[in-house]
Formats: sequence, structure tokens, C-alpha cells
Amino acid sequence: MSTVYLDHAATTPLREEVLAAMEPYLSAAFGNPSSSHRWGQEAAAALEDARAKLANAIGAGPSEVRFVRGGTESDNIALIGGARALVRADSAATPVVLVSAIEHSAVLEPAEWLHKRAEAEMRVIPVAADGTLDLHSVSADLAARPFLASVMWANNETGLLLPVDQVVPWAQKLGGIVHTDASQALGKVSIDAAESGVDLLTATGHKLGGPRGCGILYIRAGVGVEPLIFGGGQERSLRPGTEDVAGAVGLAEAIHLAVADLGVSSAWMTEMRDRLQARLVAQIPGLRVNCQDAQRAPHVLSLGIPKVMDGAAFLMALDLEGVAASGGSACHSGAMAGSHVIAALYGADDPLATVRLSVGRRTSEADVDRGADVVSAVWHRLQSDA
Repeated sequence: MSTVYLDHAATTPLREEVLAAMEPYLSAAFGNPSSSHRWGQEAAAALEDARAKLANAIGAGPSEVRFVRGGTESDNIALIGGARALVRADSAATPVVLVSAIEHSAVLEPAEWLHKRAEAEMRVIPVAADGTLDLHSVSADLAARPFLASVMWANNETGLLLPVDQVVPWAQKLGGIVHTDASQALGKVSIDAAESGVDLLTATGHKLGGPRGCGILYIRAGVGVEPLIFGGGQERSLRPGTEDVAGAVGLAEAIHLAVADLGVSSAWMTEMRDRLQARLVAQIPGLRVNCQDAQRAPHVLSLGIPKVMDGAAFLMALDLEGVAASGGSACHSGAMAGSHVIAALYGADDPLATVRLSVGRRTSEADVDRGADVVSAVWHRLQSDA
């Protein structure tokens, strides 16, 4: 049985070039970057070379890049550390943390945590299925309050691209700062941190052929962020602990390659996604393409599946046929219904189950065609079994 991997939004295979770049720092060049001897200095030089390489790829200065342990940690530092920095700068007013209704849980949960602890007021920005944000509904008194707005660049469940370019000038006019989680966007759409005007940006390596557990937080020069853990001066004291040199080297290489390949790989992924979409729409009556009329990241196809009562069984059936898919975010594996993203876009009583199929730079036409045929066959079989 041939297998088809259509879950690149969850994670991607490590690129061969990335593994080759990491290998020396997994074996011979094992030094601690904080050590003063030659082994340590070799590691420190590699770490700073990786920082400069990565910064160049995203349009940042090396001093604006902090290496962290993945996207979730980056989001938590940005939200909690950013809010606490606002308090430190102006303790007279409780800051406001604004989050879009379709943010990843790594953003929503820190915002909720701050709200419950009365460290910040949380406000949720409504999002329409076309990507429109209702900023007016959350704007009351912001001009007189310190605030941080977190709006993801590309949604992880639907691929919906949010208008970060509209959020930045809006927030700047009111005196706020902006964070964006670009984990699903970097390497898929053009991103320049400096030109975008964002103050904080999250990215992670395993979404674009890099190592797992490695990410960055871009912090624009002059923006304050408080650390969440303590015990060392690494990463300018924001993320203390001995650095993962191999991970940083691999992450920098992966982002460098993804940005360099952007034009070709993005066009190919768009073609494969659209081919997959067309075949499924033709084969499954009543199928909904989530956010079809909006701008989407090229690799994600989110579908509303009609007449499916057991979403987990649907995913399991796909897996048994050799097709990898997900119900939405990989952080909530097995969930096809009840997604907060779909509820925000289509209503809490939306009757359709959600399946996310996501392609990669090496997904072939044969992969797409087999994937579509399996999804269709499983759907038809489940209807006949009902």
C-alpha cells in the first residue's frame, strides 16, 4: 500500500541539507557556547553565525533574534513577557492583551492566564471567514491603555491569512505593540520583519524542514519583554539555559533555505493544494472549503465534511488507508468537531466536521490524486455504513 503524507502543517520531514548542517554540532563540535576555551568558542561562533543567517532571512538584525524552544514557548514569552514589560513601563494602568478569535492555543491560553490573574485584560478580536478583523469592537479606551495585540500571520487550521499589515498601523496609532505568530507563514509567504512593522514575531523550525523543539522570538529593537524563566544570561537573559547549538544551526539553515526557495515552493504548493481541492469538491457532494474566498497560505486545505458523525473514526480510516491528515491543529489531535477556529468563523453550531490536509514542497501530483481518492472513498464508505 502506498502512503501519502498530507499533514505538513503539523510537521515536516527534516531537510537533508539541514541535517548535514547540524551534524558537526551533534558530535565533534560539542562545546558549551558559554565556555571560554576553544571548544566553547567554536560553539559560540556557530551560534552567532546561525543568528546572523536567520536574521538576514527574515529581515531582522541579529540582536533582535532570540533562540527559544519552539513556537509555543515563543508565544508564551511574547504574550506574558510582553504584557509584564508594559506593566513595568507603566504600572498605573492594567495592560490590555488583544488576541484574534482564531489564534493558536499557545497564544489564547497565556492571554487567558494573564486575565485570570488580573495581570492584563483580555479582549478577543472577532474574525470573519474572509479574514476581516473587527478591530472597532475592541478599540474602546485603548488610546489611554498600554496594550499588546497578537494576530497570527497564517492560521494553522485553515491557512487563512490575517491582515497583519492593517493591524500594525492601527496599533501604532493607538500606541500599542503587535505580536504575530508566523509559524505557518514563514517560508510559505513573503515575510520581512522590519518592513512589516511588527514588534514581536514567532517562528518555529519543524514547519519548514527544520528540527523540532527549536524556534525564535523576534523582538524589534527597543521593545521590552520580561523573561519567564531565570538562571543564566543566555539569549540576553530572556531565555536562560545552555543553548542548543545544533538546533539553532539547523533552524537557521531551514529558514534560509525556505526563504530562498519561496517563489518556486509556494507556487508548487498552491498548485497541489488547488488540485487536491478541485478533485475533492468534485467527488464529495456538500463539501465546504473553509475560507475558500479569502487569502490563504499555499499549503493548507481545510474542509468542512458533511454527514460525518465520528470525526476520529474518519481520520483513523484515512490512516488505515495510508493517508496522513488531521482534524485541525496537531496540538489537539483527533479533534474534528468543536474547533474554536471553525466556531469563530462559522458559528458554534456548525454541523460539518473539519479535516485539514496540508501539502509540502515535495508533495507530488500522484500524492494529491491518491489522497483525494482515499478521502472520497472513505467518505462514501462511511455514508454507506451509516
